[in-house]
Parts: sequence; C-alpha cells; structure tokens
Amino acid sequence: MIDALTALVAPLGVLKDAELLTGGQFATTYRVTLADGRRVIVKTAPTGTDQLLAYEHDLLRAEALVYEMAASVPELKMPQVLLTDFTRTLLPSDALVVSHLPGVPLVDAGFGPADPRTAAAERGTGEVLAALHRLTGPAFGYPCGRQASSWAESFTGMVDELLDDAARWSVPVPAADVRAVMSRHATVLADVVRPALVHTDLWAGNLFVDPSTGELLGVIDPERAFWGDPLADLVGIDPMGREPGTPAVLEGYGPLDVESPSARTRMELYRMRLCLVMMIEITPRKFEGDWVEPHRTAVTANLHRALDALA
Repeated sequence: MIDALTALVAPLGVLKDAELLTGGQFATTYRVTLADGRRVIVKTAPTGTDQLLAYEHDLLRAEALVYEMAASVPELKMPQVLLTDFTRTLLPSDALVVSHLPGVPLVDAGFGPADPRTAAAERGTGEVLAALHRLTGPAFGYPCGRQASSWAESFTGMVDELLDDAARWSVPVPAADVRAVMSRHATVLADVVRPALVHTDLWAGNLFVDPSTGELLGVIDPERAFWGDPLADLVGIDPMGREPGTPAVLEGYGPLDVESPSARTRMELYRMRLCLVMMIEITPRKFEGDWVEPHRTAVTANLHRALDALA
C-alpha cells in the first residue's frame, strides 16, 4: 500500500510517512506527510461493491465534486482538492487527495453540553449550512447518481432504493408502513422547489474546531451529499434526536422554517430515511461488537417513532 500511496502523491512531493486514520465506516483514509513537512489527506473508496448500498456507489467522486464547488465559497471551510485518481490503476478503487485541515474533530474536543465552546461550534455549523444551502443544483438527487425534476420524485426514489437494499440483504424493515407514509405525505415534498446542496452527514466527527475557542475551522466528508431540501441537514446532524437542531445551530443559520406542519413532516420523513440507512447497513457492513445490538434497537425504535408521527 505504501508503494501505491507514494506513486499517488508523487505529483505533490515525496512521501515520508503515512498514518491510517480510524473512525470512518466507509472509506479508508490516510494522513500522509511529505518530505517537505506538508501533510495531506488521502481517501480511498471501498475496493468491493458487494457491501455498498445502492446510493453509495461513486461517493468519492461526489465528494470531490462538492469540494470543487466549495473552493469558490470559503465560508464552507472545506478542504482543497489536490489530486484525484479515478482510473483505478494506481489503486484498485477511486482515490482523492485533499489538503489537511487545522483543528480537532468536534467529537474529540471534550466540550460539555453547557460549554460556551459547544455553542460556538454549533453556531459555526449553522453558518456553514446556510452558505451550503445557497448553492443550487441542476436537478434533485445525487450529484453522481440518479436525479429528477422534482423533490418528491427524487426522495421517493431514494427511499425505494433503500427498501430494495433491505430486501437484497434480508433486513427486516416495515416496508409497507414506509410506503404508506410516503404516499400519504407526497404533497409536502412538493413544497421543496429549489434543489439546494445538502451535506447530510454533519455530525461532530465531520466538524473540525479550535479546541481553545470552539470556532469551527473545517468541514469534511460531503460524500453523501445530494441536491434537495435544506431541512434534511438538520436531521443529519442528529438523526436520533427529535428536535430540528439546537438553538445555537438555528441562530447561526438565520431565518429558517422549522415549525410549520410541512417542515415538521418533512423532517420526520428524512429521519425515517436515515434510520433505514442505519438499520440496513449493519448487515452488509458486517458490523461487530457489543455496541451493535443496542444501536440496532435504538435505531429501530427511532424509525418507529418517525413512522408513528407520520401515520
């Protein structure tokens, strides 16, 4: 692997050291130090597709596309794309090389709920989301996947793909209930008329902060982004929660409808979708450990809470 990484980063410099980073469940990521002292991040996609959900194909290409769009919007605080290799010749899968961000992941910063640094990070998150959602796509859907002219059609297709994934891996999900609430609430999806860029996965592990102040310094991993409803990002921050973000996130964001019946219903639909993702991926990913069954139980309960709210 070192030889492949050396060849990959050669246009940037001579590889001195490569450190495998942990914490992600999709890609393989390395922190590479070059001979001149610069550090870069190398991210590689899974080599096999048999463990991927339908929407997870070509995610690294989507991530590169989002970073390239973000390059002209410094408020998004995303890394700079330095190299891409989608030929799958140096490595058996897609590879992306980006700049190394300052700060530490918010999940590792050790801030408590009442710490003012937590509020600072959350306000910064709201500001980033507002800037991200001002970007408009050509259609609704995944940047490198299926797209549609309406959000209702696109989101319905996303959910249908997940139900197909569940059937493929024999994961028991309440498919009939999911389809029933999708049919019942199709009209509220029509309230979304502009395909905004949605990160979908802004949990604390994808936010880099200044450990002394809580200032948000960087945002990573937009690989699962889609063009759709900005409210989906409030669910993505905390899919197991029941509220649309924290007061600090909403303060940083600015004016945003999170209280109307349409907004509340749409967020329950997005929570339902994310719970389906988290339930289904356990099987093909072959998750192991004492955490798996409590996680499955919690996600299942949250899915049913969403379905009950939508019924």
